[in-house]
Amino acid sequence: MKLKIAFDPDIVALMQAEIAAGEKAVSAAMREAGTSLKSAWRGQITSAGLGTRLGNSIRLASFPKSGDSLNAAALVWSNAPVIIGAHDTGPLIRSKNGFWLAIPTPAAGKSTKGGRITPGEWERRTGLRLRFIYRRHGPSLLVAEGRLNSKGRAVASKSKTGRGVATVPIFLLVPQVKLRKRLDLARDAERAVNGVPGLIVANWVAGKT
Repeated sequence: MKLKIAFDPDIVALMQAEIAAGEKAVSAAMREAGTSLKSAWRGQITSAGLGTRLGNSIRLASFPKSGDSLNAAALVWSNAPVIIGAHDTGPLIRSKNGFWLAIPTPAAGKSTKGGRITPGEWERRTGLRLRFIYRRHGPSLLVAEGRLNSKGRAVASKSKTGRGVATVPIFLLVPQVKLRKRLDLARDAERAVNGVPGLIVANWVAGKT
């Protein structure tokens, strides 16, 4: 006597189909979670008044780059980690050489290289010399003898009589500064991670309908 056992439907085929559905669900969930986190971080940055340029430094990469996997992952990061990290932690910043931090006033203008202008760059750009004024109470100053143009920037005076020339504060000098914490990236990251199981289930169910 010869017995033959057959399963209908094919269990192996069912398992393979279920694994494939799981791979698609996990991969889709990680892509959605990564996209959501990238959007949340960018929204935080722009809402904090740090600008869309810094917000656009947030990037997303999904793995695998093609196909689906039960081990799918998403990586969200910033191309400006030092700046983002500073606003996320609110660190205490001190001068590297142990002297002063030069904080430009509106009269200093902006750096042509991007970022904060330095006293050296300001002197080279304007041709004016900065003069140190020590103050016992409040920050000390770097000032220059010049005039303010229509944009409120300190420039050299062309007056031969000295008319309109004033002592203009260009930089505030402080020994240290506490950067205000303006971001909470961990909050959005935790929310994204906690939402992954629900996204997997939702995508798995949707794949069967």
